[in-house]
Amino acid sequence: MPKIRRGTTTFTKTAAAFFAAGFNTFAILYCVQPLMPELSAAFDVSPAAASWALSGTTIALAAAMLVFGTISEVYGRKRLMVITMFAASILCFLTAFMPGYTEIVAMRTLTGVALAGLPAVAMAYLGEEIEPGSLGAAMGLYISGNAAGAVFGRVFSGVTGGMFGWETAIAGTGLISIAAAVLFWKSLPESQHFKAKQADPAALGKGMLYHLQQPAMICLFLMGFMLLGSNTALFTFIGYELMQEPYSMSQTLVGWLFLIMIVGMFSSVLTGRLLDRFGRQQVLIGNLLLAAGGTALTLVPDAVVKIIGIGVFTFGFFISHSVASGWVSQLAATNKSQASSIYLFLYYGGSTAAGPLGGLIWSGGGWPGLAGLTLAFLLTAVLLALLLVRLTSVKEKVRVPSRA
Repeated sequence: MPKIRRGTTTFTKTAAAFFAAGFNTFAILYCVQPLMPELSAAFDVSPAAASWALSGTTIALAAAMLVFGTISEVYGRKRLMVITMFAASILCFLTAFMPGYTEIVAMRTLTGVALAGLPAVAMAYLGEEIEPGSLGAAMGLYISGNAAGAVFGRVFSGVTGGMFGWETAIAGTGLISIAAAVLFWKSLPESQHFKAKQADPAALGKGMLYHLQQPAMICLFLMGFMLLGSNTALFTFIGYELMQEPYSMSQTLVGWLFLIMIVGMFSSVLTGRLLDRFGRQQVLIGNLLLAAGGTALTLVPDAVVKIIGIGVFTFGFFISHSVASGWVSQLAATNKSQASSIYLFLYYGGSTAAGPLGGLIWSGGGWPGLAGLTLAFLLTAVLLALLLVRLTSVKEKVRVPSRA
């Protein structure tokens, strides 16, 4: 059966399903971020303790992706994604009714486990079902859904929490996420090119080890770490910079800066067109450098220039992630879901590492030090991309048969 091609009704339904899936995942993940001050006041916990409402979710998500990626190689793609999406949405809704902060963190950790089922399998599904020439566009729409969810989760819960309380904000996010899960379930076609593997832990373990022995895949895995590491470092600490002198912005105004992630929605959608015109090597390296250039702009003292720099960074970041994650699916000849889950494990691992590391650097070096950390992440990603291009070019040359 032919793979799904851009321009068909099936492609439109598949893209809409994954936009909803990406939206759902990131709305649930980030809905607690603007509510942390309110959680601190409601349960008399410190800001550091309040941060576990997000950190616990992220850590659980990263670890569980390795498991779900392996499970999907045996039990299939769509069924696992649908079940875990509904589970995460329902758990998000139930979190609003927890009586204490310990119970909230426990529910958020369980939610992180459930959330892992979608991203661990999504790239493998797309890599199997979408024809290569249309994969960039499909992946871009999925990543743009991530951006939309990240914006919505923060802004909706922040505004709703301020008006009606944190319980209403989280419950509302859960209800909207259940609707997104229904859309995903009804719109996504069943897998046509998935081939189930035997439930052999040893063989599946060898499949994962195989990916970790491929130099090109290792480049992509480490690139994922650097990408979200740079994003977390920049967006976590730009608020601290803009709230102090000479900018003195309010917490509310700084919170609205997350709307700039809408740029990521548009840049992700452009990915397919850029790939068609320039090729993935040029698009990846060019947008990594663009993100680095945006980071450099944030070193300019003027607040408007800083915000423009954040927008430029966001544009380059989302395209880079779209290309890198899609490349993982294309390079993985077998066990695609495992390859995707390793990429995403390190992707979210970059976020986990950048938070405390960025805090230490911010305390000692202020914004110049923090921007330097972000640039270090991005320039390392550029070096990995250059090595990746070299490795894949050599591999393609080796595969070309000689002619007399």
